[in-house]
Amino acid sequence: MQDVHLFSYGTLRQEAVQLALFGRRIEGEPDAMPGWRQRMIEITDADVIAKSGTRWHPMVELSDREDDAVEGTLFRISAEDLAHADAYEIDYVRREVRLRSGRMAWVYGDPEA
Repeated sequence: MQDVHLFSYGTLRQEAVQLALFGRRIEGEPDAMPGWRQRMIEITDADVIAKSGTRWHPMVELSDREDDAVEGTLFRISAEDLAHADAYEIDYVRREVRLRSGRMAWVYGDPEA
C-alpha cells in the first residue's frame, strides 16, 4: 500500500473528525501552503456539522500576496482514507499543491480557485 500525502488546515486535524472518518487518530507534521490565504465558510450538510461540531469551516483560496501562507498539518494516509476524506469534504475540491517543505500533497479548497 502506498501512502498519500494530504495537507489539512481545518477540521481534518480534529481527533473527533479523524475517528469518524478513518476509525483512528492520524499523526502528521507541520507544513504550510505558500501563496494561499484562508477564509471561513458556512457548511449546511448536517453530517459534516455533526462530525466537526461546527457549521463554520475554513476554506483556502489563492492569494495575490507573496507573503500569504496557510499553516496546517501534512498527513500520510492510505488511498482508502483519502476516499473517506473526499466523501466528507463535499463543499471543497481536492487539488495537488506544493507545500513549503517542497513536498506535493492533496488539499481541499475553494472550487472556484
